[in-house]
Amino acid sequence: MTIGSQVKSCFSSLKSAEATLSLLANKTQDQQAKEVYINTKTIVDEVKNDLQKQVIYLTKEEPQYKS
Repeated sequence: MTIGSQVKSCFSSLKSAEATLSLLANKTQDQQAKEVYINTKTIVDEVKNDLQKQVIYLTKEEPQYKS
């Protein structure tokens, strides 16, 4: 597996984790748990956005990493 495909796989996993956190936040009745899910989702979103920039960089600047 190339570096590019590993980064893309990690990006996909973060998107999945973000969706799961949203689902959990919407389903819980516990306000404290809801806040934790939302705060965690925000952090995951920031990491996901940074990783997306890396995916774009690898695709444009490092053609050997194109999957």
